[in-house]
Amino acid sequence: MMMMMASFVTSTQRCVFIRSVCFMVWVTLVTVSAASSPSSSGGGGGGGDSCPASSGECSSASLSPPFFPTVPSVVPFVGSSSSPSKTEDSKSATTPFAFRYYDADRVVLGKTMRDWLKFSMAYWHSTRNGGDDPFGAPTRSWPWDDGSDSIANAERRLDAFFELMTKLGVNYWCFHDRDLAPPGANVKESRANLETLTKAALKAQKRANATVLWGTAQLFKEPHYAQGAGTSPSPEVFAAAAAQVRAAMDATHALGGIGYVFWGGREGYQTLLNTDMELEMRHMASLLRMAAQHKKKVGFKGTLLIEPKPQEPMKHQYDYDVATTAMFLARHGLDDGNFMINVECNHATLSGHSCFHELETARMLKLLGNLDANTGDAQTGWDTDEFLTDPREATLVMLSVIRNGGLPVGINFDAKLRRESTDPEDLAIAHISGMDALARGLLNAAAIVESGELDAMVKARYERWTSSDVGRAVESGKATLESLEKVAEQLESAPHLPSGKQERYEQILASYVR
Repeated sequence: MMMMMASFVTSTQRCVFIRSVCFMVWVTLVTVSAASSPSSSGGGGGGGDSCPASSGECSSASLSPPFFPTVPSVVPFVGSSSSPSKTEDSKSATTPFAFRYYDADRVVLGKTMRDWLKFSMAYWHSTRNGGDDPFGAPTRSWPWDDGSDSIANAERRLDAFFELMTKLGVNYWCFHDRDLAPPGANVKESRANLETLTKAALKAQKRANATVLWGTAQLFKEPHYAQGAGTSPSPEVFAAAAAQVRAAMDATHALGGIGYVFWGGREGYQTLLNTDMELEMRHMASLLRMAAQHKKKVGFKGTLLIEPKPQEPMKHQYDYDVATTAMFLARHGLDDGNFMINVECNHATLSGHSCFHELETARMLKLLGNLDANTGDAQTGWDTDEFLTDPREATLVMLSVIRNGGLPVGINFDAKLRRESTDPEDLAIAHISGMDALARGLLNAAAIVESGELDAMVKARYERWTSSDVGRAVESGKATLESLEKVAEQLESAPHLPSGKQERYEQILASYVR
């Protein structure tokens, strides 16, 4: 290229008076240099080839592995700049393809990081996400996807997905049935497609030393689910949903899944004027009860999980938040140990809570089963599903996980690239950032727990409930309104209330966020 440009400059100097000839030379040289240079789709030397979204398809030559050529076969741990590992060098210190905090075999509070975190990749947000949104068409066509709904194309997506999983050292994955296998013309054909892809996935995950964290049925995209699946006004739609749940549960069971998730994206209403809430919620409970029965029938040992969300796509969803979901389970007799909760951080903020609040609520109720790790954007009002990278947020999240003794299921990255990110390598960078953030949060939270400082202050704040006669009477259930009135009458003035010291608590937390 440089020789060609030098030749062009020399030609220009010799042809000062023959501008038309020089222009022709310039056009020729630029055309030749463009043809001989690498594709610019790799992000300036980086991402491997991705097909232009406008093309609608990839050439057969591009539909071959490796699909992530710029990502090393094993993403290494190099340590952070403040505490570099022995193997860190100047090159690894700047590469995006290295872990600074996630050291899978490092023991933290008696367990390895791998066991604490149990990371999972989401099939739909990685292999299947083309970058479309409500306002625009897809911005990327991945080099493993020819754009068709063929079984061959679906199997090729598996190759790309597990290539990235292996390079990242991730051992778990999650899927929607319709993202894994193309839907058929009817229920039987859809089930057959899913069974075919389940067999292919079983082979692929065995090669990658991986297994399913959880599976789920996509009961929200197809037109017949527009008014709900388990809450539809149509019994036939309810039957279709039940058939789809059975097939997805069977696929999850065959793939060794640790859990199975229900996310009721259409289980709610747009207006109460046409809604029988009591009937709809009763039917939703019926579908969940059938799933629990099927779990027992087929011998599925995984955990059934409900994922709360307040709205979007519906105006109001019945599983609004953790507390609402727990009340729903109790009201319908489903609080029998079959169901736990999958907390998604972005859903928590949409419901007006922090992720820490939702995790702690689920933990308190002994329902915390899984974490969908992501975050939203405070300047937008919808579910943006961004990778969680904020160290303070990650510290609070992992503090709750530690208090819970870990998660029965695991941590899934229900997060996607920004629409403007179009290189395959961006998927690797995003997951590395997310994994590092939660590993960093784990280390910070472990330091908080080991110090005991916050726990001691909280214990001291409530100390009189165990040290005073009135406190012990209330705690033991022996107090009555009359007995407490006598205690209150003996007070010469208003009760003294010590400072809540919130600023000190925040100060302590900040000192551990690194």
